[in-house]
Amino acid sequence: MSVYDRLRDLNIELGDVAVPAASYLPYIRSGKLLFLSGHLAKRGGLVWAGQLGDKISMQEGTQAARAVAIDLISTLHHATGDLNKLEMIVKLTSMVNSTGGFDSQHLVTNGASDLLAEVFGDKGRHARSAFGVAQLPLGACVEIELIAQVA
Repeated sequence: MSVYDRLRDLNIELGDVAVPAASYLPYIRSGKLLFLSGHLAKRGGLVWAGQLGDKISMQEGTQAARAVAIDLISTLHHATGDLNKLEMIVKLTSMVNSTGGFDSQHLVTNGASDLLAEVFGDKGRHARSAFGVAQLPLGACVEIELIAQVA
């Protein structure tokens, strides 16, 4: 089954690549590696703002990380022209805007990791880091960057 069939089965529509809000590129390729800049969580086209452990629940945080993964897949599609060229997701780095007492950043990030595995199968399983941070650009609750290997 192609990646596009899986996306259709999951009712996921790919969007446009987000326009950078500062001086950087949305992605860059070096050899077979594709480095995607951090993508902020969005809901309804707007930055999904808030802090885990305060106004954002664990369930919302997981949904936000999943939303970021969809945006990352959209960027991968734009960068490769064909998601079936993906050889593997190498690594995710997830930053979760959270209070000092919140310690479940790794579980929030599962929203992205689980979706990538669902869409890409074994090629979507990856190494990962998840950090709690005091603030993210525009108050976003989650930001995730990705490294992929492509054909």
